Amino acid sequence: MSKFPLLAAAALLVATPVLAEVPRVVTDIAPVHSLTAQVMKGVGEPVLLVAPGQSPHSYALRPSQARALEKAGLVVWVGHPLTPWLEKPLDALAGKAEKLELIEGKGTVERHYRGAADILAEADHDHDHDHDHGGEADHDHDHDHDHDHAVDDDGHDHDHNGPDPHAWLDPENGKVWLGLIADKLAALDPEHADIYRANAAAGQDRIDTLEHQIAVEVAPLEGVPFVSYHDAFQYFELRYGLTLVGRVTASDAADPSPAHLAQLRDRLEDLGVRCAFTEPQFDTRLLKAAVNGRDIPIIELDPLGRSFEPGPDLYPQLLEDVGASFATCAAMLK
Repeated sequence: MSKFPLLAAAALLVATPVLAEVPRVVTDIAPVHSLTAQVMKGVGEPVLLVAPGQSPHSYALRPSQARALEKAGLVVWVGHPLTPWLEKPLDALAGKAEKLELIEGKGTVERHYRGAADILAEADHDHDHDHDHGGEADHDHDHDHDHDHAVDDDGHDHDHNGPDPHAWLDPENGKVWLGLIADKLAALDPEHADIYRANAAAGQDRIDTLEHQIAVEVAPLEGVPFVSYHDAFQYFELRYGLTLVGRVTASDAADPSPAHLAQLRDRLEDLGVRCAFTEPQFDTRLLKAAVNGRDIPIIELDPLGRSFEPGPDLYPQLLEDVGASFATCAAMLK
């Protein structure tokens, strides 16, 4: 047998460049998975740990997810304030992986949980200014990092005085995070850096379009008081000049006291609340008790995109859905 074909094959192998392996990426929640999937489009797919219908606040990893963490080259997560349970698995299983904690990322708007007094003070501020919010979002943005640790006075805020982790509900953070994810992936995988950055730019353009659409939809609600089950939407609310004046509870797990519910009922009456918002995982019983027979519609807001398929489209669909829920309230004002 001639040696020439073997030599030619060997030469070809030597001449062929070794392609860099695409990083294995693991993400915490569906909105972060969606942003990461947008950036990785055409290159790879990230793994999602917490499905949209599950609570990110407490979760037990499946064996397959533990193995995914062991093999991960990059873990993208909101951070400790949302999933404190994830820190130990990250150290134990993904010790060698790069970590991108988005809530701490450069350019991220970070807010702190508000006490009941803070919420009411903001509502009074809006009222005193005759609902004039021209440039409200930009003004508020300048003060996003003052890290004011205000303490609630309703007795249920002991675990809710730190950073509010629901930062993906500010579309501006979504755009920032696309860039951070692209930069991290580009550093780990320079061969596909141009694709990552182009995908991030396309995602940012899509959010820009959505922001304009949402601003038009919710404009009639500017300065109109509403209440919610708990304070999970301040990133969205403050971005668009909306006015929360009360909540049923500060914590996902803590029921309010009878005194707090009575105070909330008085607030509904005094401030002329027009809508009340709940979330898919909550029983509306307590919110109905607060509304107490008043002609105030109860509308569902979904912060995690439970009704959408995980993937690149989930994050823009989630933003659009939250905007549509507020727009439903606006339509009822007519």
